[in-house]
Amino acid sequence: MCTVVLAGLGVVLPAPAASAATVDTGASYVLVNRNSGKALDIDGSATAAGARITQRTRDDRSSQQWQFADAGGGYYRIKSKHSTMVLTFPSTADGTGLVQRTDTGRPGQQFRLADAAGGDVRLLSRAGGKAVDVLNSSTADGARVVQLPGSGDTSQRWQLVELDADTTPPTAPADPRTSNLTCTGVTLSWSASSDDTGVAFYDVYHDGQLMKSVPGTALSAELTVVPGVTWGLYVNARDAAGNVSQASATVPVTVPQCQADTEPPTTPGGVTATASGTTVTVRWTAATDNVGVTGYEILRDGTAAGSTSGATTFTDSGLAADTRYQYQVRARDAQGNRSASSTPVAVTTGASCATALCSVTRVTTETDLPWGLTTLPDGQALYSRRDTFEIVRLDPATGTKTVVGRMPDVAGTDGEGGVLGLAVAADFSADPWLYVMHTSATDNRVVRVRYTGGVLTGSPQVLLTGIPRNKYHNGGRLRFGPDGKLYLSTGDGQNGAWAQDLTSLAGKVLRINPDGSIPSDNPFGTAVWSYGHRNPQGLAFDSQGRLWEQEFGNSVMDETNLIVRGGNYGWPACEGTTGSCANPGFVAPKHTYPVAEGSCSGIAVVRDALYIACERGMRLYRAVISGDTLTDVQQYLNGTYGRLRTVEPSADGGLWLTTTNHGDKDSIPNNSNESILKVELGR
Repeated sequence: MCTVVLAGLGVVLPAPAASAATVDTGASYVLVNRNSGKALDIDGSATAAGARITQRTRDDRSSQQWQFADAGGGYYRIKSKHSTMVLTFPSTADGTGLVQRTDTGRPGQQFRLADAAGGDVRLLSRAGGKAVDVLNSSTADGARVVQLPGSGDTSQRWQLVELDADTTPPTAPADPRTSNLTCTGVTLSWSASSDDTGVAFYDVYHDGQLMKSVPGTALSAELTVVPGVTWGLYVNARDAAGNVSQASATVPVTVPQCQADTEPPTTPGGVTATASGTTVTVRWTAATDNVGVTGYEILRDGTAAGSTSGATTFTDSGLAADTRYQYQVRARDAQGNRSASSTPVAVTTGASCATALCSVTRVTTETDLPWGLTTLPDGQALYSRRDTFEIVRLDPATGTKTVVGRMPDVAGTDGEGGVLGLAVAADFSADPWLYVMHTSATDNRVVRVRYTGGVLTGSPQVLLTGIPRNKYHNGGRLRFGPDGKLYLSTGDGQNGAWAQDLTSLAGKVLRINPDGSIPSDNPFGTAVWSYGHRNPQGLAFDSQGRLWEQEFGNSVMDETNLIVRGGNYGWPACEGTTGSCANPGFVAPKHTYPVAEGSCSGIAVVRDALYIACERGMRLYRAVISGDTLTDVQQYLNGTYGRLRTVEPSADGGLWLTTTNHGDKDSIPNNSNESILKVELGR
């Protein structure tokens, strides 16, 4: 029995070793180099043929997991659990680099396991008889793995560490609690989770954003906080096999300011208001404050119309034509002190709309979160009430709401789970299925249920199960493509490794047939269409049939992606354009947004303009799709209606838009106060 130290975490775990005589063709192994102590890995976790093989610090990610298939004559084909390709030497020359390629059975893909000292093995190529070696006996991450004549050096010796088939996650940590709260820090403590093999890590989050990971021996974490914020803190447990627990309960914490401040900012000056059709642009000069101005509030006719987080310009859209409005601006600081309102300025809108967004009408209000929304062929809309598990029909002309059914077998997550995305296919009139993605007690899943006579009828038909769930990061959007296939976005279940694991449905864009079967042209023979996603919640097709996706970042960047078949979008190595994004196998985003100005959920395409609804950013972005880029990115409704969740095309060429201002971080029914808005679009 050997031991393995998880680098940087101080956790020592038992790890069984295999020899040439005991290799199990039904098991998965990590191949650890005796000289460097690092694991055989696919560079950048690539899945493409020809990707090079390197060594990397062991973390048991799927690209470090290998299976041995008997090739006859004492030789094995060594298959990646991540890419399903096999280790290959393209030639017999000294120094030839090891790569992965589709299994064709040729000798350069077959290896003999020769016993070496200390229970290690040497991997000898059948084609040239040469040994798998780390180039120049390097101990660095990323060092190339090559073939060289057998020497017996430790750089040619490999330890075969069999991975336990551990699929049982730890229990959720209990009794989370805070102490030692200051304006810059807090201690979160909890009671230990239990696990059949032992807890390796605890991951601490606020509101879905990872803050810190600590070893499984720790039962507290010292956290850095931001003065003035209100966060929900919680913790997950994770074992050495990567199984992640469900989250603990949430502990709310309101961080005090670092100094008392009762002095308001100065009043903004130089306020102007200019009309362009039914849109007004308000500008002003910056206010000052003894500590610092944190934002501005814009008043229209004495009532709050929106806000900015520091910008000194505001666009007020969707106003009535030929109408006089009066605007004032006031500044605020971090402790909520507000300046006096500026001197009013008046402006009269034009006779007609001259901008992209013409008018916004509140069609109805909701006491529960309206999450998914889809338009029926008759122009009526169906939307989901996330935490009551109900489906509601909405008449856009009258605002009349009718509950058409309640989804069975749904469970909340004390976070962002429940009844999520909705979709109907193009043949709905002839074959009226409503497709629903929801959280159950054990997973996220996709079902379909008949909608006949204005109500849901019969029991739902389960199409896809086994999508990991957690408090946050459940994804949840559904969208039918022009190819008639159903696409769905799934979050990483708060386990970033799953996003790169092609055997997991988490952190992916999935594609299935309407009956739940797997299309024959999917890239990996599974439901996976693309991978390397953190928490995607927006899907939309443009006029060319291309799929756009909107994805939450952790703490730095959100991203808008153009999805390609089999594409790897980089999470968790890459967040937007930050992190280890240089890997040529990663697909770069088409646009990024600072999280403070984004946290965007839903997207919609109308006349090849992409509309993006943002929560923390409290705005609606509009971007023109030009080729494969996004241009002329504009912002609308900045702070006017608060946090925006879902945006969908309406039957009349406009948009539906829903808010998510209250109760969106728990599973409590009817504790919201939301709006469902109808947006009329212009040019």
